[in-house]
Amino acid sequence: MQLPKSNSFDIVDALQERILILDGAMGTMVQQYRLKEDDYRGDLLSDHPKLLKNNNDILSLTRPEIISRIHEQYLEAGADIVETNTFNATTISQEDFGLQEFVPEMNRVAARLAREAVQKTMSKHPGHRRYVAGSIGPLNRTLSLSRDVNDPGKREVTWKQVKDAYQQQVEALIEGGVDLLLVETTFDTLNLKAALFAIEEHFQKIGKRYPVMASGTITDASGRTLTGQTTEAFWISISHAPILSVGLNCALGPKELRPYIEELSHIAPVYVSCYPNAGLPDPLSPTGF
Repeated sequence: MQLPKSNSFDIVDALQERILILDGAMGTMVQQYRLKEDDYRGDLLSDHPKLLKNNNDILSLTRPEIISRIHEQYLEAGADIVETNTFNATTISQEDFGLQEFVPEMNRVAARLAREAVQKTMSKHPGHRRYVAGSIGPLNRTLSLSRDVNDPGKREVTWKQVKDAYQQQVEALIEGGVDLLLVETTFDTLNLKAALFAIEEHFQKIGKRYPVMASGTITDASGRTLTGQTTEAFWISISHAPILSVGLNCALGPKELRPYIEELSHIAPVYVSCYPNAGLPDPLSPTGF
């Protein structure tokens, strides 16, 4: 299937006309399929030495039909933007599963699956433009915090390692056909700064820019990120970057997140995004939600 090239920057025109709707959680939708270890492995990784269950990013390669269907469901529900299934698709995060070598293909294929779902939906509704956002997660390693209480200066990763991992992901997502990049669920702003630096470095390399969204996460009712920043401090830390939007996601529900979104809308001269938690898991529900 020959896919048309994306027209990334017309998203600005769309945002000037109305609020755009982002899709919902990928993991929640995947859980409904009650996948087993063999589903995650598929034929591709049948002999892989490590357990892969709950590594949703690999499903783009081993169960692509599930990821495609989830994208289509969100688009059918009215989403304007769908995120690629790449929240943990970096060499740093995939090291836990021993799948570092699959990371570039994970991102390329995930972007193509989202692109195909968008094109399929747009063929039915040609007047409604849809977009693919390359999802870039926060990593399972942090640049700001030490996990060793006896050695506050100890870090598990370096700035260069984080930057290089993000740049590899960005390159593959763009090759796969995304319209924009979404660095999301930021609990450590230094990780986000490394991601934004990697993105800018790659834009210079290819001589082309894509819109960039940045989204942090407030961890509790204190209104601070895990590394202790207020909403205002979070914005100031990244305000130098040429981004399309800034926002908050995850952790808190709509009611609890609203005052911090309002604060961002007053201090940030860019578009604002918001995608809060729907709620906490329900232990009495058969599905947990």
